[in-house]
Amino acid sequence: MKKVLLAIVFLLLFSCKEKSENEYKLPGLQEGVEVFRDPYGINHIYAENEYDLFYTQGYLAARDRLFQFEIWRRQATGTVSEILGERALKRDIGTRLFKYRGDLNTEFSQYHENGVAIINAYTEGVNAYIDEALQEPDSLPVEFRALGILPGKWTPEVVISRHQGLLGNIEDELAIGRAVAALGAEKVKSLLWFHPKEPDLSLQPGIDSDALSENILELYEAYRTPVTFEPADLLPEYRNSEVAEILPTKDNPAPDSLSIGSNNWVVSGALMANGKPFMANDPHRSIKVPSLRYMAHLVAPGWDVIGGGEPEIPGISIGHNPYGAWGLTVFRTDGEDLYVYETNPADPNQYKYKGEWVNMEIIQDSIPLKDGRKVGVQLKYTRHGPVVFEDSKRKKAYAVRCAWMEPGGSPYLASLRMDQAKNWDEFRAACNYSNIPGENMVWADVDGNIGWQAVGIAPVRRNFSGLVPVPGNGNFEWEGYLPIVEKPHLLNPEKGFIETANQNVTPESYSNWDAIGFTWADSFRGNRIEEVLSASKTHTMDEMAALQTDYLSLPARELLPFLFDLSLEGDALEARKYLETWDYILSPDSRAAAIYVAWENEIKKQAFRQFVPEEGQAYIQSLQLEKIIEWIRAPENFFGNEANRNTFLQETFRGAVDALSERLGPEMEKWNYGQENLKHILIRHPLSASLSPDKRKGLDLGPLPRGGNGYTPGSTGNGYRQSSGATFRVLIPVGDWDNALGINSPGQSGDPDSPYYGNLFEMWAQDRYFPLLYSKDSIAKYADSRYLLLPENHK
Repeated sequence: MKKVLLAIVFLLLFSCKEKSENEYKLPGLQEGVEVFRDPYGINHIYAENEYDLFYTQGYLAARDRLFQFEIWRRQATGTVSEILGERALKRDIGTRLFKYRGDLNTEFSQYHENGVAIINAYTEGVNAYIDEALQEPDSLPVEFRALGILPGKWTPEVVISRHQGLLGNIEDELAIGRAVAALGAEKVKSLLWFHPKEPDLSLQPGIDSDALSENILELYEAYRTPVTFEPADLLPEYRNSEVAEILPTKDNPAPDSLSIGSNNWVVSGALMANGKPFMANDPHRSIKVPSLRYMAHLVAPGWDVIGGGEPEIPGISIGHNPYGAWGLTVFRTDGEDLYVYETNPADPNQYKYKGEWVNMEIIQDSIPLKDGRKVGVQLKYTRHGPVVFEDSKRKKAYAVRCAWMEPGGSPYLASLRMDQAKNWDEFRAACNYSNIPGENMVWADVDGNIGWQAVGIAPVRRNFSGLVPVPGNGNFEWEGYLPIVEKPHLLNPEKGFIETANQNVTPESYSNWDAIGFTWADSFRGNRIEEVLSASKTHTMDEMAALQTDYLSLPARELLPFLFDLSLEGDALEARKYLETWDYILSPDSRAAAIYVAWENEIKKQAFRQFVPEEGQAYIQSLQLEKIIEWIRAPENFFGNEANRNTFLQETFRGAVDALSERLGPEMEKWNYGQENLKHILIRHPLSASLSPDKRKGLDLGPLPRGGNGYTPGSTGNGYRQSSGATFRVLIPVGDWDNALGINSPGQSGDPDSPYYGNLFEMWAQDRYFPLLYSKDSIAKYADSRYLLLPENHK
């Protein structure tokens, strides 16, 4: 109850403020638009027509996130080198290689029947704000001034870029292929957690094992990584000459594979105290400033939807309309494959396919650099996709086939159709257009229904797993795509709830396994959510908030009984005493949590060193904890016997206590989990390390203490400095819309001078929420400001 009350008190304090009223003309509008901005930075947009609605959404989003928009535009168009110089050249080449080159009208119409008009309206709104901002370039946000650049105009094509989405497994595919080449298929299968079926990891004839060690995916990886800045990128008066002073000094444990995930669940009204269905969602992604998510409320004829999405795309990806609420988590879908070709010794631009030499398609392009030069590049394509690497010595070429290059492959845009769904059937029909990313979409509606539909374009592979590179000779082809509505789905299950947390939730009775993946997240988060939802038939809003930020560790509950059977002495024995009556909750003020997490980290580190042969450690970079616990339960499989396992656990616990003593000092009473030297959140602005101290003020946020880790529903990642987790959360009681709650850290704005830049950071770090108001009367009552935007010809 405490969290909800804090949010409501916060709202009531804001209601005492005097609202600002603004009225001004906005070129491009057709009719008047009313906008209320609430105390948490959300724009509630009331338009008279669809065009004005999305025009205004684009305008206001650009006003809040102008630098984020500019970096997105440059990433999407392959023009980062124009501001960062030659070191960004490979990024830009990669972007252009993977550019969508199909018919744009077909592409836009995949997302909504009015997709062409909606996306055009949105970009026109973005450009309207850019025109406005360029009238006073000295007032642009600090990032523009520091870099000495101006924002560029958007085109609709920028919106549908695929550079930032959750696209596929191509990097894992190459890493697994390399591991198989080093260790053999059976050894790799024993180390990685493939389920519920066992894949074929055989490297086919024609795959040169030694050649896989080349930097094959350099161009792909270059364009998919975040843009980073160096002091030399900035104007001299903004540069920091002592970069090292603000770089992190503490090492984090290596991240687990698949550690970034999400949670969602829907609950039948029969299990809720108010008798109404319920939806919760908290997607977990990298933590940044500004935040990945952006919230808005869009109201016009045919539209009344509130929630969050990404700032650079129109519509709402997670939220509710008057009829239902929906959310998403990742459903592992393998939409990428690496093809290896034999190239013609007489002509490297030809590759062998079905016994014949075939010409690569070649596009000539040029990329502008910061110094004004242009670099000419050749972009090559096979029938399968972009050529990412050519090995002239071995006469090989490598191309990536991407399902997301099909129309509709831009992440989250198909949510536009979901935004208008009135019932389960309409929602599921809208899901059929959601090609990427692979998601678990959940739905709860005012008619009492709860449902789940897996989405994402899924290639059908009949004769290969998709987990290792294959020859591009024509023997390993996709047999089309599985229709999305034929992916796993469920309506109104008997148990009364549906939960997903990136673990495998596909029913055993499902038949289309050729289009379902082999790799899933550890099931700890999902199992904990299911445990709580199964325990009561009268769940309340407060309990749902507590579950979404729950820090109870199921791995701790599993591992501690083994620890209590061990013979320990000295500091290790003293440290174990803190765990004897512990409740398994990784709370910030808990010493037991600090000791346990240090042990868990040491178990993972030492299991990796002990069980992954050295020649494979560059490719299998971590082991899933669920796999390690399986070995601990049945020690004969990897440890040989119980005595060896117990020695391993003793040594790792001793190592954990030593590591904590070195990090925090020998006094255990100071070993609280949530502190700057252990579990904490500190968000660095992208330019922070490059800016001089006087220009950096107010950009970074934190540090603040945190709890949890990557295995708790309140996921905070498995490093001591939190780098991933849920900065956006919603809790939605269906039909009782004004009692919904939300959070979007650190704030709605990306402009450090805005009051909405970091205003939600502390609230989020304390696992609190704000009211996500929906009715116009409530919104108007508590709003910070009201804008009336008028057409240019209004009199």
